[in-house]
Amino acid sequence: MTQKRILIVSGEPSGDLHASNLVRDLKKLKPDIEFFGLGGEKSKTAGVDLLFDISHLAIVGLADVIKNIFTIGKVYKTVLRNVNAKKTDLAILVDYPGFNLRLAKELKKRNIPVIYYISPQVWAWGRDRVKIIKKCVTKILVLFKFEEEFYKTYDIDSEFVGHPLIETVRPKHDKTWVFKKFGLSEKKTTVAILPGSRKSEISSLLETLAEACKLINKKLGDVQYILSKHPSLPISLYEKAIQDSGLNIVLAEGDTYDVVASSDFAIVASGTATLETSILGTPYVLVYKSDPVTYIAYKIVADIKNIGIANIIAGKQIVPEFLQYNCTPEKVSAAAIDILTHDEKKSKMIADLKDVRLSLGGPGASSRAASAILPFLQ
Repeated sequence: MTQKRILIVSGEPSGDLHASNLVRDLKKLKPDIEFFGLGGEKSKTAGVDLLFDISHLAIVGLADVIKNIFTIGKVYKTVLRNVNAKKTDLAILVDYPGFNLRLAKELKKRNIPVIYYISPQVWAWGRDRVKIIKKCVTKILVLFKFEEEFYKTYDIDSEFVGHPLIETVRPKHDKTWVFKKFGLSEKKTTVAILPGSRKSEISSLLETLAEACKLINKKLGDVQYILSKHPSLPISLYEKAIQDSGLNIVLAEGDTYDVVASSDFAIVASGTATLETSILGTPYVLVYKSDPVTYIAYKIVADIKNIGIANIIAGKQIVPEFLQYNCTPEKVSAAAIDILTHDEKKSKMIADLKDVRLSLGGPGASSRAASAILPFLQ
C-alpha cells in the first residue's frame, strides 16, 4: 500500500499543540502516514517534517502581519513548492485563517482534499470567508457545538468533535500545595493575574492591571496576588510594572492551572487563557488592549457583541469584558470588587462557567477528529 502524505499547517502555539495531538492520534490509526508542513516544536516532536518553525513568527494583529509580510510570503511559497513536489494526498489546516484560507484556494486547484481543524472565527468577523470554506474545504471539524450549527446553515460538511482542552486543563495539585509553594496565605483573598503570553500583551496590559490591583486592595484590604509568567518571556518585562504597584505580587512560572484553580478570582487577557479559566471554573474578568490599527480593523469587521468565548457559548455576557479604551484600572477593579463582595454573583458566574464547560464535550476530542479524518485516507 502506498504511503500517504499529509500536509498539516498550524500557525501559532495553541494550534501547534492541537496539531501535534491530532498527528499522534492519526498515527495510532494509520502508522505509515508521512506528515510535512508548518508548526512548532510540538508538531516536530510528534513527527511532522517542518518546512518552517512558526515559533520564529509572533503574529498578533494587523500591525504584526504587515511587519512580517515578506517572511509570510516566502513561507507560503515554500509550502506550495513542497506540495507540488510531493504527492500530497490530504491537507489538514489548523486555525490560522489569514494564511490557511488563501492556501486552501491553491490546494483546491490541485484537487487536494482539505480538512479544516479548528474553525476560523467567521461567525465573529469575516463572514465573506464562509464562501471560501464552502468552495475549498472538504470538511470542517469544529470545537464548539454552535459552530457546527452555523456551518450547516451554509450547507458545509461540519462535525463537532469537542474541545481538546477538556483533557489538558486540570490542576495537578491542591490549594494547600500551591499556596505553600508560592508563600501565600490560605486565609487571604487571592487574585490571579494572567496578562497574556506575548510581549505586546504584557507591555500594553500589565501596568493597567497592577493599578487595578492597587484599587482592589484599597477597597478590600489585604488581598494577595499571583501573576502567571510565560516561560519564554524575560522577567524584566514584568518587574517594572510589579515594582511600581507597591504590591507584593508573586510571580509564578508554570503551574498556571494550579494557580488559577486555587484563586478566588482572576483577571485574564483575552485568548485561550479565558477558555482555560472557564474550564477551571474560577470567576474572572476579561481584559484586552491591542495596537490602534488592529482595534480599528476589529471594530469595522466585528459581527458579535462579546469577544470572550465563554460569553459567545452562553449567548450572553456572563464574564465582564474590558477592551481597549474601556480597559481602565477603575473599571476592571470595580467589576472584580463587585463579584468578590457579592456571593450570589460569584456563585452565578461559577454555575454559568460550569455550563460552558459541559458544552465542550467529553474527553477524546483529538481522537474523534482523527477518526473523522481517517475515511479520507482510505
